[in-house]
Amino acid sequence: MLLVVFLCSLIVSLLAASEDHQEIKVKPGQDVPLQCRALRNASVKLSEWTRPDLKSDGYVFFYRNERPYENFQHESFHGRVELRDPEMKDGDASVVLKNVTFNDTGTYECRIVTNARQEIKHLIDLKVTDSDHTAGDKEGGNKDEFRSIVVGLSVFGMLLVVFVVVSICRKCKQSSEHCSYKPPPYNDVTQ
Repeated sequence: MLLVVFLCSLIVSLLAASEDHQEIKVKPGQDVPLQCRALRNASVKLSEWTRPDLKSDGYVFFYRNERPYENFQHESFHGRVELRDPEMKDGDASVVLKNVTFNDTGTYECRIVTNARQEIKHLIDLKVTDSDHTAGDKEGGNKDEFRSIVVGLSVFGMLLVVFVVVSICRKCKQSSEHCSYKPPPYNDVTQ
């Protein structure tokens, strides 16, 4: 039973620590939410939004000690990025990027550290384009659905393996106890 608990907690940890990846296509001038979330009951201690392809230092958004720090932001994001939910309820570290331009095209990385010392990374590929982006959204949705199905099937497969291993261990234990069972010695109490 301890093995089952260990394996289940390992699976949950792997899923929580894994990177999630999303694609978003928007038109110039729009406000776009960039989603990033910790576990539902987690308290966010640190939230860093970066764009690794930017040559200079600076964050897209930086939050620590229960407040954002605009002075750590890259100059192109000053006054254009804010928390979607300033209270960060339910571990929501999503931000809104306002009035996007073609220069905002790139990969955005969110890194969250929670009170439970859990680290979560989330990647978003943002493409700002003049063309109709509904086909891209549909394509991105299909990729997200496929990814969800793969993760779900992987978790189901791992749980199935755990169930089979536990069942085999129980059968082995029962059969070994049955085979090694010796009845207590017969004592004739009649005198």
